Amino acid sequence: MRKTKQINVKRTLALARAFHFLYSCAKSCLLPFLTLYFRDLGLAPEMVGIIMGTKHIISLLWQPLSSLLAKMYNKRRAVIHGSVVCSAAVALILLLFPPADLQTQNICNDSNLRSSPSPREPQLKVSTDPASWLTIPFPANKTDVAEDRTSQLPMGRTNNTEEPKNKNLVRKKKHKREAEEGQLDFLSRLKVMDVQHQLFFLVLITVSIWELMAAPLEWTADDGLHDYLDFADASDRYSSTGVWPLLGAASGVGGAGFLVSRLNCSILGGTSKTAVHFFCYAAVSALALPIAAFLPLHLNKQQSKVNRPLKAIQLVRGSQRAVLCAVTALLMGATRSNVDNFLLWQMRDHHSTELHMGVSLGLALLSQAAFPLLAARLTRLLGSGRVLALGAAALGLQCLYYSFLWGPWAVLPAQLFSCFSCGAFWWAVKVHSDDIATPGTERSIKRLYNVLSLDFGSALGSFAGGFVVRWCGLDWLFRGAAVVLILWCVCLPLLQWNAPRQYRINYSRLLAADASEASDSESEEERDWLEKAMEDDGSKNRNYGRTLKP
Repeated sequence: MRKTKQINVKRTLALARAFHFLYSCAKSCLLPFLTLYFRDLGLAPEMVGIIMGTKHIISLLWQPLSSLLAKMYNKRRAVIHGSVVCSAAVALILLLFPPADLQTQNICNDSNLRSSPSPREPQLKVSTDPASWLTIPFPANKTDVAEDRTSQLPMGRTNNTEEPKNKNLVRKKKHKREAEEGQLDFLSRLKVMDVQHQLFFLVLITVSIWELMAAPLEWTADDGLHDYLDFADASDRYSSTGVWPLLGAASGVGGAGFLVSRLNCSILGGTSKTAVHFFCYAAVSALALPIAAFLPLHLNKQQSKVNRPLKAIQLVRGSQRAVLCAVTALLMGATRSNVDNFLLWQMRDHHSTELHMGVSLGLALLSQAAFPLLAARLTRLLGSGRVLALGAAALGLQCLYYSFLWGPWAVLPAQLFSCFSCGAFWWAVKVHSDDIATPGTERSIKRLYNVLSLDFGSALGSFAGGFVVRWCGLDWLFRGAAVVLILWCVCLPLLQWNAPRQYRINYSRLLAADASEASDSESEEERDWLEKAMEDDGSKNRNYGRTLKP
């Protein structure tokens, strides 16, 4: 007889916590400082916005598709290992690109240096018209020189009998030149661009490849661990690992900021100290690789239903409160992406070092992780709808505060509000998801909100935020985001008041309860409709059996 393999739930949860902690730590060593590195390379704000928006679009499309393919072909472990190794290797390629302006190469992020480029005063003057990016000055061809020489012949030296031959020859060479220009490929066009646009396209291609390598990891690992615990009827305990990514991210961003701030301007024979962020990302990713090898992943013997995302979309569309929550998630994601992309630019303009940046970002993540301690009391006091509005209002006030910074440490008080902005928002999203979910669709609805906020909303915010910084500056970017969120917070309670609330029937509690205790303690009006239907069905069957007796 075949023995069934016992599942160690505690060991599985410990490995999941360690993996999420280390991988979040690795990402936070680099990703918060990535746009600051692009600024040091000499890229304009709109270019940085396009790069980050493209990164989110790739994540939006490739993350669910790669997770589904890994599940269908039972290649989850191979996908996780390949994603960790390849993403760390591709990220290091960004260090090979020289700055677009040599003056930016020796910029140190010290508080006494004020030579860093400002979004309002870029060191490289680039046209703000996007159509000018496609205008490529082609070099003069030899045919042009020949035409010029024939046009400069002295008077009386032309031969009337050779004029038709020369015209036909010039016409043929002209058509040949137009054909060669039409077949000019992308790399040839790249060679004749200015240095800044060459760097922009190279960075865009590299970041796109990097995201293609890194995007499959989180969903693939999350699905494998959840299915493994679900096989042991312990999937509800997997939610306890949710705080560990925040703790890992706080450790990574704080540790990397402190380490870089203690280094000199250049290391290893002229290499900028900003490269330490990339080295930390690769090193901590390597530490997560052995833990990924021991992750217990469920082998998919039987394909599950693939219509759960569609079912989640239908459930969200069928509830007015869920639609309002989705719109809030979109606005929050767009605003949060602008904070992630350009807050460090604002801090550097006020002479903040990597130490100030790392401490401030780590404090925001720790305050977000502490919100579950206040969640129960705050939900009883305000309700889930008002908690959602509170999260959006808190983020709007943060953005308004960011536009009035005056010193290196001035950002710290606003970071404490992350407990109510990000923490309260995701808690309210979880409550709304549980209210409309049917059995088996809880994770799909939560992922739908995550995609709307972290991917789609972040992509829209990055694309728009870069051009706003270019045209209006950093201060008006944060003020505009604050105005939009505060206006939405005023309208949201009124819209929620007109929307009916849906309550979820707790089927698990119904099935777990003892029938005899439920019949004694509950009145006839308070009992669930499913229990009434079961009793009515049983009484009909008994009456039908009595009529069949002779």
